[in-house]
Amino acid sequence: MKKIFNVGLIGCGHIAETYFRAHKYFNNFKIIKCADINNKAAIKCAKANRIKAVSIKELLNDKNIKVILNLTIPAAHYSVAKLALKHGKHVYSEKPLAINLADGIRLIKLAKKKKLYVGNAPDTFLGGGIQKSRELLDKKIIGKVKFGNAIFAYPGVQSYHPNPEPWFAKKGGGPVIDMGPYYLTALVNLLGPAKEVFSQSEKGISKRVIGIGPKKGKKFKVECPTTYFSTIKFLNGTIIRLTLSFDVISHLRNHIELYGNNGSMIVPDPNMFGGSVLISKKLGSSWKNFKTNKMTLGKINIRTQSSRANESPTNANYRGVGLSEMISSIQKKKLHKCNGNLSLHVLSIIDAIHKSAKKGKKVKINQLCDRPSVFSKKEIKNIIK
Repeated sequence: MKKIFNVGLIGCGHIAETYFRAHKYFNNFKIIKCADINNKAAIKCAKANRIKAVSIKELLNDKNIKVILNLTIPAAHYSVAKLALKHGKHVYSEKPLAINLADGIRLIKLAKKKKLYVGNAPDTFLGGGIQKSRELLDKKIIGKVKFGNAIFAYPGVQSYHPNPEPWFAKKGGGPVIDMGPYYLTALVNLLGPAKEVFSQSEKGISKRVIGIGPKKGKKFKVECPTTYFSTIKFLNGTIIRLTLSFDVISHLRNHIELYGNNGSMIVPDPNMFGGSVLISKKLGSSWKNFKTNKMTLGKINIRTQSSRANESPTNANYRGVGLSEMISSIQKKKLHKCNGNLSLHVLSIIDAIHKSAKKGKKVKINQLCDRPSVFSKKEIKNIIK
């Protein structure tokens, strides 16, 4: 019989509902208790999911809990993960690993010292869309990838999030730390580790208006740059032009395009799990569609609109697969996919983007990692209900 790990949740905010839904799909964990610095939020979460709300201290001291699921705001990721490790718990956090590189390095060192696992979102690169892209790239279907473009650009979270201020704060705010991990993790999975970055940034507007919830109509100050243009060079020689912005109303560009010497590839949204991979191998030819809707982690599973903006009735969303795969790896005593070294490398790229934009010059990336291994059908089958 498969061992089920008891998980304790810290941070009962907007994204928690998505992780509770993961109970439907994965067979090796169960969230049994929750905690939050806002006790009302913890009680509401506990009631909605039929679990027990406790204090953070009680949660960390519970010997029946093996893993802490850290869904706090980015500025608290490091401190909460550090507490979990010091209490002898494995920890899986939402992205990013930390909001500064020094804290990320300290966290990985502590985990190694304690012989505990640190896992980190995003796990979307384990979905059908990015894994199919990886499969086709590994088969050299477009040859050697030389260049590419990637973009995430929209008006910002203030229209749909009741408490958007942290996304625009001087500490931990901006599109690079918010959405960058999805794109950067996907690119590292597809291309391997990055080598250096050159970046420029700008603040679109100085004040924003909250569009939903109790504070609807309230203006708040934007304290950080909200658009970044970055050129990233990877160790394999590929150069990617990445745009990350909270200032764009709409656009028609593809999320990620890769250009090889034998063709071009359109990679589906790295913030999702499914989507089609498109390939063109000749100038003027039609794009061949490699669908992922029959892959285990590419099937559409969101049938009704939730309160989360990225969950429409036509999406595949299997958030929590990274947590499940980490637990499976703990049991098998092997390296997990969403591992600390990968997350630290992504944080190193984020740090380099910020530093380059401030200094106006290239920044070398020192914290490297191995390219993640392919998520095999056997590994997926092992954790799926």
